Amino acid sequence: MAMDVVDYEIKGSEMQFVEVELDPGEAAVGEAGSLFYMDAGIGMDTVFGDGSGGGGGGFFGKLLGAGKRLVTGESLFTTVYTNNVAQKQRVAFGAPYPGKILPMDLKTLGGLLICQKDAFLCAARGVSLGIHFQQKLSVGFFGGEGFIMQKLEGDGLAFVHAGGTVVKRELRPGETVMVDTGCVVAYTPNVNFEIQYVGKIKTALFGGEGLFFAKLSGPGTIWLQSLPFSRLASRVFAAAPQRGGSREEGSVLGGFAAGGLLGGILGGDDSD
Repeated sequence: MAMDVVDYEIKGSEMQFVEVELDPGEAAVGEAGSLFYMDAGIGMDTVFGDGSGGGGGGFFGKLLGAGKRLVTGESLFTTVYTNNVAQKQRVAFGAPYPGKILPMDLKTLGGLLICQKDAFLCAARGVSLGIHFQQKLSVGFFGGEGFIMQKLEGDGLAFVHAGGTVVKRELRPGETVMVDTGCVVAYTPNVNFEIQYVGKIKTALFGGEGLFFAKLSGPGTIWLQSLPFSRLASRVFAAAPQRGGSREEGSVLGGFAAGGLLGGILGGDDSD
């Protein structure tokens, strides 16, 4: 299927969104829950699978596309936004948490990009979403976030989201970098991806960085993120109250109010 060629503008700094301009008849595919706003002339259609129009168009082709998305933890459905009027229309997709939206021109990347399973935000109609398993069994057992990746195929434009600050690196042949598995956003398919043990039991148990990290070797291009969503979520969970009620860290009021003493004084209980 021919790819739609879309114009776009990425707006914002820390909480970004991408505004896509669609000519009459053009369409964009968005991840479930990513829509920000759209012009009135755009029609929405929820489709089974990835909305690329691939898989032969039959029921089993659509079922295969939906199954691939389910394995990566995404919804069985995607939404296609089509310009149904004679004028240009705009549709915008918002980032799910602080970070950067990266435009990926698949044509210049050889028609294929491998990215984290939750990185895809939206794309021009015709981009196909699939799954990519790491080749080595050890990666499957220990790779965590880096084991099941998403595969974006086609020659159109796709947008992926990364958390925190993004680093793009061009690796020379044989050049290697060690990365926390969750910090890998995307890489071109010629990059060699392996999972490596940290090496020392003491480091593994007390280092706080996990037992394994990703080993990326060139040649190829890699994109890294400083704040993967899993790290953000774990920090939020650790700081949240674990037994209900409010947690007022470092507060005298919080400590006394828990025992009811200061609460009674402030409430006017001055009986002897």
